[in-house]
Amino acid sequence: MELTWYDLHHSELNKHQLYDILALRSRVFIVEQQCPYEDIDGQDLVRDNRHIFALGEGRMLACARLLTPVDAGSPVKIGRVIVTSEARGLQLGYRLMEQVLMSCEQYWPGRQQALAAQAHLQGFYARMGFKSVGEIYLEDNIPHIDMVK
Repeated sequence: MELTWYDLHHSELNKHQLYDILALRSRVFIVEQQCPYEDIDGQDLVRDNRHIFALGEGRMLACARLLTPVDAGSPVKIGRVIVTSEARGLQLGYRLMEQVLMSCEQYWPGRQQALAAQAHLQGFYARMGFKSVGEIYLEDNIPHIDMVK
């Protein structure tokens, strides 16, 4: 499948791209995972936060959000990592994370990266070089584990 990748500062997003990102996150994280939570958390359009996403066949298939480190010692926070259900099994998660890690290195070189992984995805992120820190905990009633690279 032919994909077009985007790595945009939040100020570069057009309203259709932002809408598609929020719609995909809602469809998977809230509806598919049956987890009512406040996805729109005030972090999408602030600081130097970035959005990485892939379009294929005219629709958004994957996206992730990068949060600017809050200070000189803080990591880049990777979050809202998602691949739409139709595109799962196509190794798109790996391709998305490759794009995410390249963006981290381009915009915050040498900075540690951190994420809160759903616990069942711990092996996936470990294959991308992340290491678990701490214990599994519940976030929005879903088991998560903090991981760093």
